[in-house]
Parts: sequence; C-alpha cells; structure tokens
Amino acid sequence: MKKLVIAALLAAPMMAMAQGDVQAGKNKAGVCSSCHGVNGVGIAPMYPNLAGQKAMYLEIAIKAYRDGQRTGGSAAMMAPMVANVSDQDAKDLAAYYSSLGE
Repeated sequence: MKKLVIAALLAAPMMAMAQGDVQAGKNKAGVCSSCHGVNGVGIAPMYPNLAGQKAMYLEIAIKAYRDGQRTGGSAAMMAPMVANVSDQDAKDLAAYYSSLGE
C-alpha cells in the first residue's frame, strides 16, 4: 500500500504536465512546421520527427530549450525558436504533436 501511495504521488505531477489542448497546439505549430513538417515529420533528416512522440517528452524538451537547460545538438537553433513559448504553449504543442501518432 505504501508503494502505491508513493507511486501515485510521483505520477500526479507528470500526468498534469502532459495535458494540453490539441487544437490550440495545431494553431500554434506554424513556425514549427517549417522544419518539423506540417504533419510533424521533419522536412530533412537533420530535423527530428515530432509526430507520435510522448507529450511529456515534448513538453519537457521545449521547456529545456527555452530555459537554456538543453545546450547540445540543436540547442543553438531551437532556443530562439521557443524563447517566447509559454508553459501552456509547450503543453499545447506537445499534445498536438503527440496526437499525430495516434
């Protein structure tokens, strides 16, 4: 029972983090589509596919680029692209791209 309670407490913030509005995310994805494609499939091999990725992963990645916590790889390109993305925008974009794999 104790393990179940601990697991529930740990999972609650993660479940809340992953919630976003798919339609709002679609409306906000215009800039993203110039590299990640209209359907979340990168337009060139150097751009990762976002379609079908886990929403929580995408949200965390967007925020990490925005907040300067992710500095390797594509960070120099991504940081300015997400500099003005709010927490809600990140949730919505993550929900949208995640939904494309369903």
